[in-house]
Amino acid sequence: MRTMLTWLKAKTSRGGKNADARPECKTPRRKRVVPLWRRPQTVTAAVLMLIAAVGGAGAWVWKTGHVETALNEVKWTAIKASTDLGLTVQDVLVTGRGETSREELLNALGIARGAPIIAYDFQAAKRRIEDLPWVLHARIERLLPDTLVVHIIERRPMALWQNQGAFSLIDDTGQVITQDGLARFADLIHVVGEDAPDHVGGLLELLGTQPGLKPLVKAAVRVGGRRWDLSLEGGVHVRLPEDDPSHALARLAAFEEDSGVLGRDIRVLDLRVPDRVIVRRNPNPVRRPETKTGQQT
Repeated sequence: MRTMLTWLKAKTSRGGKNADARPECKTPRRKRVVPLWRRPQTVTAAVLMLIAAVGGAGAWVWKTGHVETALNEVKWTAIKASTDLGLTVQDVLVTGRGETSREELLNALGIARGAPIIAYDFQAAKRRIEDLPWVLHARIERLLPDTLVVHIIERRPMALWQNQGAFSLIDDTGQVITQDGLARFADLIHVVGEDAPDHVGGLLELLGTQPGLKPLVKAAVRVGGRRWDLSLEGGVHVRLPEDDPSHALARLAAFEEDSGVLGRDIRVLDLRVPDRVIVRRNPNPVRRPETKTGQQT
């Protein structure tokens, strides 16, 4: 996804109401002459000269000992010269932005239209952008003479974390993204427990080994900082072992395929014993209404 965060400038057409009524001129149009100082070759050469001047001046002041004062003078002289050449920020081109707002990103960039582009602190801006809630990684480039290009990779929301009554949206690394506007993420798996975010990546990888069971898992509770209990659709609770939970989950998948156990009035399936499945029935089974012959329901 590519968007342009740009400072818009009103465009006006030359001529009045009768501009369209002018007689058509048969004289061939002359090619527009670009001033020498605006040509790309000139701008590039000027930038190289500025860099060379800064480097040469830096070596000189290092030898003379007047490092700090002289470098500052050279720096601001070069910045002023670049501004005179038109090397100022006019546009910001952004790729990868989905959840991050335009205002948040512009504030994090911390630059105004017309600022010298060669004086822009890329590393500081990168840190500010990566501090935004949704941003995982950022990269900024100069597109001379007047454009900044910002590439961002946003975090992927993977689970809702419940801890001490509060909910947070987290990614697959357990990083909290936001606590606002969570309603649209209600279908994500819920994880419960103080250390659940630290292990959510392993949980998602574990569930991915059984694609038939994964959509049925609605919540996972971290027990004792050692293992997971799963809550499945229909109210069935599955207790996974601390050691080799993937093997236990494979046993459950095979058990479901053979017997359809998840569709019965079962409350708990305990898989913590390696060679068996302990089943606890629902003490209050749901009674399905009987249908008489010929009766419509």
